[in-house]
Amino acid sequence: MVEKNFTPKRTVCKVKLSIPGEWASGSVKVAGDFNDWDTSADELEKKKDRWEATLRLKPNSEYRFRYILDGEKWENDDAADAYVPNEFGSEDSVIVTGS
Repeated sequence: MVEKNFTPKRTVCKVKLSIPGEWASGSVKVAGDFNDWDTSADELEKKKDRWEATLRLKPNSEYRFRYILDGEKWENDDAADAYVPNEFGSEDSVIVTGS
């Protein structure tokens, strides 16, 4: 799930990422354009039956991203705004932070 909310002056788009708890048993990280594809920069937190994190992104931008499940499996978000091919023969999820 991708949920977007803007700050009152619309200078930041808060993007809440959420995936089912059964997708991973130990850890979930998210890597993408917003963190230079750093696989250790942004970790989702386990909350009940879901993994969640909130990112603060620039409005009017597009960001590619993927989840890293349990340190080894790369996965897309089922609710991404779009999917685009990547150089590895698979696809990246895309978040669009329109105004």
